[in-house]
Amino acid sequence: MQEGLVTEDQLSEATSLQSREDGRRRLGDIFIDLGWLSEDQAVLLAARQREEAARTADVDASAPRARLELSPQASAGEILMTAVDVGASDIHVQSAAPLRFRIHGELEVVSSALTPARAEELAVSLLPPGHRELLAAEGQVDFAFSVPGLARFRGNAYRHRRGTGIVLRLIGGRAPTLTELGLPLALARFTNYQQGLVLVTGPSGCGKTSTMAALLDLINQERREHLVTAEQPIEYLFPSRLCVVNQRQVGKHSRSFAQVLRAALRQDPDVIALGDLLDHETISLALTAAETGHLVLGTLHTSGAIRTIDRIIGAFPPAEQDQIRVMLSESLRAVISQRLVRRADGAGRVAALEILVVTRAVSHLIRENKTFQLEGLMQTAKADGMVLLEDSLRQLVSDGVVSQEAAERHGLGRGDTKA
Repeated sequence: MQEGLVTEDQLSEATSLQSREDGRRRLGDIFIDLGWLSEDQAVLLAARQREEAARTADVDASAPRARLELSPQASAGEILMTAVDVGASDIHVQSAAPLRFRIHGELEVVSSALTPARAEELAVSLLPPGHRELLAAEGQVDFAFSVPGLARFRGNAYRHRRGTGIVLRLIGGRAPTLTELGLPLALARFTNYQQGLVLVTGPSGCGKTSTMAALLDLINQERREHLVTAEQPIEYLFPSRLCVVNQRQVGKHSRSFAQVLRAALRQDPDVIALGDLLDHETISLALTAAETGHLVLGTLHTSGAIRTIDRIIGAFPPAEQDQIRVMLSESLRAVISQRLVRRADGAGRVAALEILVVTRAVSHLIRENKTFQLEGLMQTAKADGMVLLEDSLRQLVSDGVVSQEAAERHGLGRGDTKA
């Protein structure tokens, strides 16, 4: 920590206290209440940490990095700060196994093996009280918490045959911008719809949540409307700017995504964001909301824009699929499908995109059950903003951003680098 402010032990103690209080107080307020910082010092600490994070991001990631090595007895606070400092995206804590950080897409060992007792101690220090009981009863639990001035973390704790495990995903303290994510500003057009369905898709860990957060933040800054989110758990925090924002956590504020969506439709919403379209009930409600004058944004764990359409239709019984095709053809506005590909210079990962914009021709093919023709249509409709994943990968290789081998692992045809 910063000299003259708080120590790592103090941060660990304050983080533990915040967890026991179920996150009701900000960490900075706890520092002040315990007499460790004045209000001015708390503000200074947050500012310095942001500056340090920016300097870390500016370091050439391709330069050799000293091997990380944390003690198995490292405090939760030390683990969290180190993960942020080195640009890790995930933290893996598991009993009878080393502590690991995922850095630029690869898992790196950063300690010797944790004993079951030590892994349990870390779980207790990170989980809010109510979540500990859920872990004991159900064997796994989702949670999220913030360390002001450092980062927000999404987590899952679970029991396994050797004891307790935790995986934490690092989330920025605020919603990122499209530019910060390396995404084209053209995606902002999808926030201008007054109604319809916009989907962000891709495999787990590909940055769907961050992309959707960037789109929601644009809406929050530009539209005087009511924005309701359903998340599990809440990740990025959105203060009400021009929008009135209500974020609801499935499992804490409501039993399911479908329940949040039903309630939201009675709360005068303009924009609804769904963390996951998990089942046909939620999908059906989302389509109905999009049909009845709302802009709905959601994520799906699918690879490719065309597969996303087939996945949605396939979630319904055969007898209902014709009706869903019609609803989807009328409500769907765009699908953004993405992958994160390791950069050739080692400086993190970059998004490769597939973008389907629903034109009249696309709508017709969906309604007539001819999605197999969509790829050919996308190839000839680039003027409408269509992008195929292979074209995106090919361009990244041509620009020297990613290697041919990395692009092939994500779907580029072998030897295919023609612009």
